Amino acid sequence: MKFRSDNPEGELNGFVDAGTVFRGELQFETTFRVEGRVEGKIVSNGTLVIGEGGVVDGEIRVAQLFVSGTVRGKAHATRRLQLCKEGKAFAELETPSLVIEDGAVFDGRCAMTREAEARPADAGARPAAVQPLHPLGMRKDR
Repeated sequence: MKFRSDNPEGELNGFVDAGTVFRGELQFETTFRVEGRVEGKIVSNGTLVIGEGGVVDGEIRVAQLFVSGTVRGKAHATRRLQLCKEGKAFAELETPSLVIEDGAVFDGRCAMTREAEARPADAGARPAAVQPLHPLGMRKDR
């Protein structure tokens, strides 16, 4: 699996190895890799990498998420979520940038929102892109 993290040092804070089961809430600083099983909640402003043997059951809230293993539950990535070709997601996903490689499995729901787009708009105003057009192709408000 190849991934590009925004962390220039590539510093790995921790690792859950194959054959290990972690239950509870996991918090880390920069980058964490899961090759075993995590059940519970994962929270960080960093990058979570779920390797081919990794399984996460629960809720994930990170900046970047790279999945080559399996995710079940909910996953929220504030910057990027990538399902690599070996990855499987049976989850509700929320991210502004979603990449699903050929061969990945996604069964669930996805919301692609950005902070500015998530704010409620003026009740009476419509964005310019959806303003009705005048017969000559000009917006009515001009």
